[in-house]
Amino acid sequence: MKEFFRLSRKGFTGPDDQDNAQIPDDLWVKCSECRELIYKKQLNDNLKVCPKCGHHMRLSAHEWIGLLDVGSFREMDANLLPTDPLGFVAADESYAAKLAKAQQRTGMADAVISGVGAISGMKLCVAVGDFSFMGASMGSVYGEKMARAAERAAELGVPLLTINTSGGARQQEGVIGLMQMAKVTMALTRLADAGQPHIALLVDPCYGGVTASYPSVADVIIAEPGANIGFAGKRLIEQIMRQKLPAGFQTAEFMLEHGMIDMVVPRSEMRDVLARLLKLYQQRPAPAARTDQLAARRATLPQPIM
Repeated sequence: MKEFFRLSRKGFTGPDDQDNAQIPDDLWVKCSECRELIYKKQLNDNLKVCPKCGHHMRLSAHEWIGLLDVGSFREMDANLLPTDPLGFVAADESYAAKLAKAQQRTGMADAVISGVGAISGMKLCVAVGDFSFMGASMGSVYGEKMARAAERAAELGVPLLTINTSGGARQQEGVIGLMQMAKVTMALTRLADAGQPHIALLVDPCYGGVTASYPSVADVIIAEPGANIGFAGKRLIEQIMRQKLPAGFQTAEFMLEHGMIDMVVPRSEMRDVLARLLKLYQQRPAPAARTDQLAARRATLPQPIM
């Protein structure tokens, strides 16, 4: 997997990635969607997209960093570590023990990696969730890294890219986990005040308090094909409503059809699409010029009759 993202024909370049638990050590991988066997090298060459049915398999946060220009990423806030404010224990296992296991298994301090980088030479801030760390649940460190990423982007005057996958708020932190929804959303208002965009990429799965908060108010919302996106799960909603939901409910395509997201982009095209968006935002007039243009347009409008 060392050369996993060094595939210029697919539009991804990036650093050497770590081993991924989804890819076994043998030569074949079974697609969870079509159940077909895929040669491991062929799957990696196709950016972990099934060449037979197009199913987009999950990527780790380190693998998503491969979207950025080679060598451009600089991690920030890596010293932030989660704590156990409630002394939470469930099923004879403490939250602190669960954190230690997740950290040992993933090599991450928490579920988000954040920093600064570039795409096609255009600088941006980036924050990436990793579902393998406790379902990328949003706790205090998750929220703090996202909020700092937004504030850093505002301070530097660059766009913010968030790559979001989550099962929701981290219940082991109680109200502290829930308040991260509001904290991150408020931090993004400062980014908007600075005139910089927030581009949110939703990848499978993205649920709960994450979907219900900051990604849904982004300037541009992108999703991968087939990604499951929503608040509560489909089966839970069906049980409460006692009726069947439409086919494809909560998929990226369903969300696009109903106006909840802006576009569905295959993984092989993601880097190029992000580069075009960043270029479009770079070409905007300066804030003062935009104000002058708006005033000029207003002057041409018919005046109200008194």
